[in-house]
Amino acid sequence: MAIKSNRVVALGKSDKSEGDSTSIESLEQEGRTVSVYLKQYDNPVLISKQVLKNGDGSTGTLYLAPSDLNLDYAALTTIYGKRWKVEEFFRSIKNNAAFAKSPTKTVRTQQAHFTASMIAFAKLERLKIRNNKNHYAMKSQIWLAATKTAWEELNKLSTPKINYNKIAA
Repeated sequence: MAIKSNRVVALGKSDKSEGDSTSIESLEQEGRTVSVYLKQYDNPVLISKQVLKNGDGSTGTLYLAPSDLNLDYAALTTIYGKRWKVEEFFRSIKNNAAFAKSPTKTVRTQQAHFTASMIAFAKLERLKIRNNKNHYAMKSQIWLAATKTAWEELNKLSTPKINYNKIAA
């Protein structure tokens, strides 16, 4: 699990019993794991600092705390990378494929909505791979194209088509 950067930890059991704690940000731990004690938890936990590059070039810091004390840094980051893909899937299917907005009451209509949401996600994923854009950018591009098409159709419908030759006759 990820923990916030403002947490304080004790470096040993004796430090914890004496109340001697250190800010998690002050630990030199990038690229390795450190065994520490959290205030609310009696057993030691591993802490690992992971620095990530965001899409805009900025960096973000993530502090990971697994429950397995036998993990090394490489295994921990691999597991977290896999878990992050699952988080991305659930966030995208909820926000971009309207999975959570099901107005249905019966099992049959819920199944239909679930199936439609999964198909929408699969199509978004295919577009993401084909166009090298994320799901949010693809959804925005689709909405923009749909809005433009709707305005063009509205303009066609609101322009009168009067045949003046027929009226004069």
